[in-house]
Amino acid sequence: MTADTAPRTALVTGGSRGIGRAVVERLAGPGRVVAVHYGRDDEAAQATVAAVRAAGGDAFAVRADLADEEAIATLAARVEEGLVERTGDRGLDVLVNNAGVGCRADITDVTGADLDRVFAVNVKAPVFVVQRLLPLLRDGARIVNVSSVANRIAHPHVLPYAMSKGALEAFSRSLAAQLGPRGITVNTVAPGLIETDFHRARMRAHPEDAAAAAALTVFGRLGQPEDVADAVAFLASEQARWITGERLETTGGAYL
Repeated sequence: MTADTAPRTALVTGGSRGIGRAVVERLAGPGRVVAVHYGRDDEAAQATVAAVRAAGGDAFAVRADLADEEAIATLAARVEEGLVERTGDRGLDVLVNNAGVGCRADITDVTGADLDRVFAVNVKAPVFVVQRLLPLLRDGARIVNVSSVANRIAHPHVLPYAMSKGALEAFSRSLAAQLGPRGITVNTVAPGLIETDFHRARMRAHPEDAAAAAALTVFGRLGQPEDVADAVAFLASEQARWITGERLETTGGAYL
């Protein structure tokens, strides 16, 4: 890691849209390479890569279904190949586990399939992504896991999702303790409701819901992907070298 506030190389899972894309663009810049993982949307991934290159940085897209453990092994191999091709070195400075899936279900209708899917992507995938990439992570690297306010505030209508984020945060703390001797920090960012493409359509269809969500924050507005990306970038920087095993909530003061 250099004294620069942004890393030289990074991988962002779920990096083609929403919060992930904002994180990619925030970490990118001249002399930096960002691997953009995505699940299905080739067009969005290539648009993100193009935006990074237009801003003077470098990026490459890697497609993988994070619900498939074998695909995670392929992801790690392709990230390594891409880094070596662009930098001559396989070293990775920052890993942002952002990819995740939601699940609307409460205790009356949650199914085994619901739990299997959400835990596969939101919990098992970050565990095995880290495991596969440990040989690439440099000493002093940064790992940032993206959780949710749903882990702190009761949200019974998204029970499986909230449970998965609780597990992710437990993983972050244990991982921070294990990787500390290498100078690797592990922290969690926990957003509230963010106006991504997914939520924007619903908010436009139901403006009363948007107004209610904005009113929950102390600033009276909905969170934007860039609000979360700036927090991730801080935890990925040299300035956050003495912070590990922590949870940084990015909710605009909602649910105080």
